[in-house]
Amino acid sequence: MGRKRNLSEDGGREDEEEKPMKERRVKEKQEGRESMRPSMIKNKEKRAAVHAKLKQQKKVEKRKKVKAREAAEKKALELGEEPPPKMVPRTIENTRESDETVCLPDDEELFAGNDVDEFSAVLKNERSPKILITTSRYNSTRGPAFISDLISVIPNAHYYKRGTYDLKKIVQYANEKEFTSVIVVHTNRREPDALLVIGLPDGPTAHFKLSKLMLRKDIKNHGKPTSHKPELVLTNFTTRLGHRVGRMIQSLFPQDPEFRGRRVVTFHNQRDFIFFRHHRYIFETKESKQKESKGKKSKDEKNPPERTIARLQECGPRFTLKLISLQHGTFDTKGGEYEWVHKPEMDTSRRRFFL
Repeated sequence: MGRKRNLSEDGGREDEEEKPMKERRVKEKQEGRESMRPSMIKNKEKRAAVHAKLKQQKKVEKRKKVKAREAAEKKALELGEEPPPKMVPRTIENTRESDETVCLPDDEELFAGNDVDEFSAVLKNERSPKILITTSRYNSTRGPAFISDLISVIPNAHYYKRGTYDLKKIVQYANEKEFTSVIVVHTNRREPDALLVIGLPDGPTAHFKLSKLMLRKDIKNHGKPTSHKPELVLTNFTTRLGHRVGRMIQSLFPQDPEFRGRRVVTFHNQRDFIFFRHHRYIFETKESKQKESKGKKSKDEKNPPERTIARLQECGPRFTLKLISLQHGTFDTKGGEYEWVHKPEMDTSRRRFFL
């Protein structure tokens, strides 16, 4: 009997020791499930459910952080203290690699170079810009449609058929006719894919890759541009190379915009991609809706009866440019000297920009 009692006691002890082990294993399994990524789950329905649950958890945590931050700001304002500083998100732009060629506002050498560069005559209004636009030898139907949109954007631009002429002869002809720039629209597989901008008479020549082209007719609710000279907006051309490219683009447009036309042409540089947009704008006065709270009267100072707003209407076209090369002088493939050429090894870092 005693022996049997001892066995039962040993079995009970073993059961008591096994219980926390089982609980620990269950907890580990649950933690493993929680830490398991949705992509590791093979079942589609379970994977979607886990992903939705994680997404909801992140949303709730974000909302809690926002509420805590708002409460801290409110408390600081009530106590007359300075509110906590706003958190600045880390982006590729504000964490870019340091570059020695970034232009500074007090760079005297840069301003001295602007007075004697190839674009100074046009930018000082000593010459009015006159643009010759042509195509590559093998053209498509979409190329002339894009050129007609370009002619409506750039004042004093003229289209000439390419025919069988060499580009050097076209540059020579444009020099004789006192053109200030030549733009060549290159097409590949019936789609414009590159722009060649040649400054006259002494260059430089810029080769751009053209992508994400959307013609005016393809833009929904597009506007019709007038013949007024547009305003020009250039943003984020911060380096020496970017400054030079920006001045080249600026030399394509007249320097005395007609504000009555309310036209704006924008070249926005972001991560070395130049986004082109063409808009018309209008200012309107709108009556602001006054919110009436219970027991409190709305103050006219905080809610003025009228406010001025600006509305935009895109006129098109819309496209993106990326600089491939910048060459000294006019177009010369054999003996030309290049200022800058894009190479594949330059793309090793996402935080390195050249414009």
